[in-house]
Amino acid sequence: MKLNLSINEVKEKLQKLYMPHEIDQAIDLIKEIRELKKQKNAVILGHNYMTPDVYYGVSDFVGDSLGLAKQASEVDADIILFNGVHFMAETASVLNPQKKVLIADLQAGCSLAESITAEDVRRLKQMYPGVPVVTYINCSAEVKAETDVCCTSANALKIVQSIDSDTIIFLPDVYLGKNIQKQTNKRLILWEKGKCMVHEQYTKEDIEYYRKQFDDLLVIAHPECNTDVTEASDFTGSTSQMADFIRKSPRKNVLLVTECSMADNLRSEFPDKNFIGTCHTCPHMKKITLAKIRDALLYEQYEVKVPEEIAEKARKSILRMFDLSYTKA
Repeated sequence: MKLNLSINEVKEKLQKLYMPHEIDQAIDLIKEIRELKKQKNAVILGHNYMTPDVYYGVSDFVGDSLGLAKQASEVDADIILFNGVHFMAETASVLNPQKKVLIADLQAGCSLAESITAEDVRRLKQMYPGVPVVTYINCSAEVKAETDVCCTSANALKIVQSIDSDTIIFLPDVYLGKNIQKQTNKRLILWEKGKCMVHEQYTKEDIEYYRKQFDDLLVIAHPECNTDVTEASDFTGSTSQMADFIRKSPRKNVLLVTECSMADNLRSEFPDKNFIGTCHTCPHMKKITLAKIRDALLYEQYEVKVPEEIAEKARKSILRMFDLSYTKA
């Protein structure tokens, strides 16, 4: 989704979430970043888990992993600054080898991406010769290079169903894999070590507790949660799918079972809704701040560059995902 908010519109969004002095500090940095974007012909991509000042203040495009990966392949700019975590910036670099791709903090990692290596994938392929590999986009470029096709939480089922094989190696998120397994007759070989450090904290008991507190509660979970959580929820989907579902639902009380900033950003988008719930935060996403974004653009620092021999192979798995995602089932 493209954002083009005026400074006054940004202030209005932030007033619901920040103290006045925090807004004043944020607006000064937002203005500085916007000027730097013009000077350097830069585009900023922002994941749905960014804090509201980053999400609404400086992002040109916002969305989930699928939407931003697609947008990264289409942007017309000299510099792409990815407000997300490292594997997302890597994906942008793979899709834009001629552009400078930056991230505001090189230490913004991902527990899922760190759970598996390219060598792990090669070992699995030796154990299951000829079995195709579908890999969640939350992984390194080296892992993508060993993959037949990538997927996101938004299109994982469609990708799995499109593969001409009864057995698939599905990596690395074990909970996403288990949720997909419940919706397909194919056999998925899963990676038990792969879990999101945020979503694995949620439990069925959390949902049961809040259902007792609020009448007519709408519970929406991310598919990176365990199956007992998704089964206890009313809807399971990617971050963009969550927003679409909320938009269509008449219920006022909403429990979002995902990273904390998602609810913060949606509070501004849906002022008539009452967002409730536990709040688990991704420490990696929260490394991205306005001050770091300003410095990354100012000094053109923290470039993410994937070696071409790896990028070429990784690119094929991502482009195949696009081909399968944007064709009719």
